[in-house]
Amino acid sequence: MRTRTRTATARLRGIRSRRGSCAAAGFTLLELLVVIVIIGLLAGYVAPRYFSQVGKSEVQVARAQIDAIEKALDQYRLDTRRYPTAEQGLDVLITKPASEPNWNGPYLKKTAPNDPWGRPYVYRVPGQKGEFDLFSYGRDGKPGGSGEDADIGSL
Repeated sequence: MRTRTRTATARLRGIRSRRGSCAAAGFTLLELLVVIVIIGLLAGYVAPRYFSQVGKSEVQVARAQIDAIEKALDQYRLDTRRYPTAEQGLDVLITKPASEPNWNGPYLKKTAPNDPWGRPYVYRVPGQKGEFDLFSYGRDGKPGGSGEDADIGSL
């Protein structure tokens, strides 16, 4: 009767070894390696798609920020009848210059943000295609480029 109980218990607990004693149930090294390989393949498939979306969202953020700054510049122009000079830069959208009696700002809630890559936006007066240029050089910080490295803004 005692042998019979041991065999039933061994079946419930796990695998019976060759010697006849009970072995604990668990995963083999091969099973663990297969699972790790599958997880690695999934990560290799998903990660590039995820990171490409992050790059696209940075470009969209840059476009939205440029649009907001352009609107603030237009409001400044309505009040003062001109755009800020290159020397004044975008700071006049926050702090009143001494030489502007018609300044009715601040035109932005806080200082002009940096682009999503941490560099300040480029503001040029006069612009090449309009009264001013406002742009970011993109992820690489250099003129030109394509994709995420392309220049973003009013060029």
